[in-house]
Amino acid sequence: MNIVRTAILMTVLTLLLVFAGGLLGGQSGALLALVFAGVMNLGSYWFSDKIVIRMYRGREVQHGTLFEVVRELCQRNSLPMPKVYTLPQATPNAFATGRNPQHAVVAATEGLERILSRDELMGVMAHELSHVRNRDILIGSIAATIAGAIGYLAHMAQWAALFGGLGGRDDEDGGPFGLILLMIFGPLAAMLVQMAISRSREYAADRGGAQLCGNPHSLANALRKLEDANRQRPMPRVNEATAHMFIVSPLRGGGLAALFSTHPPMAERVQRLENMTVL
Repeated sequence: MNIVRTAILMTVLTLLLVFAGGLLGGQSGALLALVFAGVMNLGSYWFSDKIVIRMYRGREVQHGTLFEVVRELCQRNSLPMPKVYTLPQATPNAFATGRNPQHAVVAATEGLERILSRDELMGVMAHELSHVRNRDILIGSIAATIAGAIGYLAHMAQWAALFGGLGGRDDEDGGPFGLILLMIFGPLAAMLVQMAISRSREYAADRGGAQLCGNPHSLANALRKLEDANRQRPMPRVNEATAHMFIVSPLRGGGLAALFSTHPPMAERVQRLENMTVL
């Protein structure tokens, strides 16, 4: 179901791009924006592991409990062994990055091992390895590319509106009203769909992680602890562009802000895991 939902959401994003391009400059306008956004996101995708690890001052480890847990999961499930990093942050959290399973990185903060049992740690790292196995980083990069293209078209619409619209365009292509709609609602709609894709992949990684470690309750217990710890002591100096990568959102926000969260509600994630049978 999550795969189908992701495919539908990706289709919606693509249709939004085509619609935005039609309002502004036809298919050629959409293609130009897609190429522009693609170049930027391709660079981020190709070098994402180095960029993010350096951003959070990660250090590669080749021994210790974290490394042994990752190695055990990979050997048990016949997965390529990723590089393993620790981050010098006290707030417990973890993420995965890298362009494919053969060039993957899993990282955890120093605070993660302090509050989790070995079984719970295995559940968290299994979640991250599930992201790697499902190529969620690639899916997220494609979604970001399309959403970025829509945002670029919206900026073009803003300039077109300021200077009286695009010469030669008539009302059948949208006119000034269409440009205003694109300016206001285009980026918002794209962002909401992109957030929905991220949430869908989190559910899939929870289920996949439970299967990899063999015990959904270990992951559920770990998620509860991580949510409480991040609420009490949020991670300092978090780059919002990387927040979606973490297993638990390092950003705090409730009410309307929850609508724009890249992570699904924690209570729902835990409930889904607890409804799974021990594997």
